Amino acid sequence: MGRTVSNGAHEAPPPRAYRAADRLLARTGRQGGAHVVVVALSAFVTTAVALAFPTVIGHAVDRIVTGGGAGPWLAWAVGLVALLVAGSALNALASGCAVARSTAWLRELVLRHVLALGTRRAAGLGPGEMATRLVANASEAGRVAPAVVGAGASLVTGVGGTVALALIHPWLCVTFLAGVPLMYLIVRAFARDASVLATRYLTVQGRIAECLVGAIAGARTIAAAGTLQREADRALAPLPELRRHGMDLWRVSMRIRARDALLVALLEIAVVGVAGVLLARGEITPGEMLAAGQYVFVAVALGAVAGLVARLTSARAAARRLVEILDEAPVQYGSRPLPAGQGGLELRGVTVRSGEQTLLDRLDLVVPAGALVAVVGHSGSGKSLLAALMGRLVDPDEGTVLLDGVPLPEIDRGELRRAVGYGFARPALFGRTVGNAIAFGTDAPPAEHVQDAARAARADGFIRRLPQGYDTPLAQAPMSGGEAQRVGVARTFAHAGRLIVLDDVAASLDTVTEHHISRVLTGALGDRTRVIVAHRASTAARTDSVAWLDGGRLRAMAPHSELWRDPEYRALFEPDEPTPVPPGAAMGAGA
Repeated sequence: MGRTVSNGAHEAPPPRAYRAADRLLARTGRQGGAHVVVVALSAFVTTAVALAFPTVIGHAVDRIVTGGGAGPWLAWAVGLVALLVAGSALNALASGCAVARSTAWLRELVLRHVLALGTRRAAGLGPGEMATRLVANASEAGRVAPAVVGAGASLVTGVGGTVALALIHPWLCVTFLAGVPLMYLIVRAFARDASVLATRYLTVQGRIAECLVGAIAGARTIAAAGTLQREADRALAPLPELRRHGMDLWRVSMRIRARDALLVALLEIAVVGVAGVLLARGEITPGEMLAAGQYVFVAVALGAVAGLVARLTSARAAARRLVEILDEAPVQYGSRPLPAGQGGLELRGVTVRSGEQTLLDRLDLVVPAGALVAVVGHSGSGKSLLAALMGRLVDPDEGTVLLDGVPLPEIDRGELRRAVGYGFARPALFGRTVGNAIAFGTDAPPAEHVQDAARAARADGFIRRLPQGYDTPLAQAPMSGGEAQRVGVARTFAHAGRLIVLDDVAASLDTVTEHHISRVLTGALGDRTRVIVAHRASTAARTDSVAWLDGGRLRAMAPHSELWRDPEYRALFEPDEPTPVPPGAAMGAGA
């Protein structure tokens, strides 16, 4: 069913989780393509300029001190500055393009995986947390390529600066290397702290998003209940924790910058002091002494290193959160085609569990091809779950579901979706226009078919009254709950395959519309197998037979007229329908 991930864990994840995150980051970084190459080349240029500039300035100073012409060296300095500006601009442009490409690829990868999971919730995550990982975390992980290139450039700069000191005089290099162990310990401690703090920050960020999405989804209920302030406080309750982790990360960054300033100052004093002694001995020139002081600053730029390390650790933490989603196994489909048939359905020993609770228990059910069957039962008896099993929106933990004799997992995905049409009590409408919402599916039907389906669902009339009819943008189409329900039913009819499953679609429909749709089910669609999750006795009375669920088991399978003699069966409907429905009022008779 999917594992649950703790949102409050502050301990460092196991190494395996980071190895998986590193592999994902490597794949993500490669998606930048040629832009990453440009980033690397521009970084190489700016690094070369940074290493060459102190030497050029040093030579210019020596020429001035000795009375020679410093013009050529100053011209070189100006050229290097221009090259540095151009390289930095090109690096920024290419980095933006690489990040955009990598982020887009990563978001598409995760989104496709989420959709491939079907109705399962990846890693037990809610919509707010999922949106945070798909948007914010993917954006953070998408920055990995420029960050890695920057880290490599910083390493080359550091090594280059150290080599330059050695070329000026070996003792300058020895003096500088004395501070390298301390520099390594500072960076290592920062990387460790930043990794943990970034993980905590992103985790709390996801919790806030989850609370906000829930509050927005229930805005009308909150307003009606008068609990706006209470819900606002609940949604924003994690903000102090988010601030604390953000401040901790900021303090760690400021700490390394302070240590950077102190370490650079001490090393520069030490190197310049040794350079002064060497200058007094005549072993180096004044220009070389100036260059030595600059190379210390170049080689010990911990502030830049800290920023890059922070970016990399944040990208790694974000990637680890995405790996939790990608680790979930997607629904696997077979390649078998369906034989000719009318949608005969069979469930053999089907069991579905949720944790310790058994929702459906060893259920056996046969729905003959072309039959019209109602599924009834008390709330929580498993009606909607049974409907989801019939089209493989959910897989059973045990048992098999067969469509026209073929187990559902063996059927090709596209063929299964074309074979089974679903209608839901609260349909989600997708598409740019109202017509697109009805046509939404594996294969888009022609406009005439869309309109026929809308007429069958009694939606054509109000759709034509919209400002642009079927071309009205969905976001601008004012629809009541019942009208949206009819559009959802129209979509089901437009894509009706050999099996139609309607999960309480009559909930928001008036009696006349329900009766009209019932006539369509027994008329134009009467050659398909039709299963209706019903809460009204009038709906059950019009079917061929009724599957009565009780406590996750099939209590009876018989015509409504026979079951109506049982007081417990009548009790399923009597709270809403006190007047008994005449037995034998089959749907076909009322057509």
